[in-house]
Amino acid sequence: MRAIDTIYARGHPNILATHKSTLEITKENYLTKRGDCVIGISANKSVADLNPVVKEIIKTPRSKITLILESEGIRDEVHGSGDPRLILSNPISMVVRKSSYISDRTLMIYSDKAAIDIRRDLINVLRDIRSLLKVTIIAEV
Repeated sequence: MRAIDTIYARGHPNILATHKSTLEITKENYLTKRGDCVIGISANKSVADLNPVVKEIIKTPRSKITLILESEGIRDEVHGSGDPRLILSNPISMVVRKSSYISDRTLMIYSDKAAIDIRRDLINVLRDIRSLLKVTIIAEV
């Protein structure tokens, strides 16, 4: 079983992407330099807004999640795992975690990348408020 959802977010001059264990995409329209895990703001969806079939697969044991990040012709991928304990209810943001920590914002756990691991040329593009980040979520079991 496989399902796909797409999210769009914007860049911001304060995108640092230096966090070593998480990355975040948020619906909030501002960003301070303390948000060093954020790679996109003003998103059109949070985890709560995801396609119900995508959410169902993410909550299935042994599910695999791929995040495809694209802007200005630059692409990166993040791979991780779903889990039946995931809540997927936060109305503001989504967080990808290298760890097994779960909160209502967690999209996936055991990811192979955090914000610091994302291609630096992509992060540089996302420091422009005019940039558009396309995030494709592929959930498979």
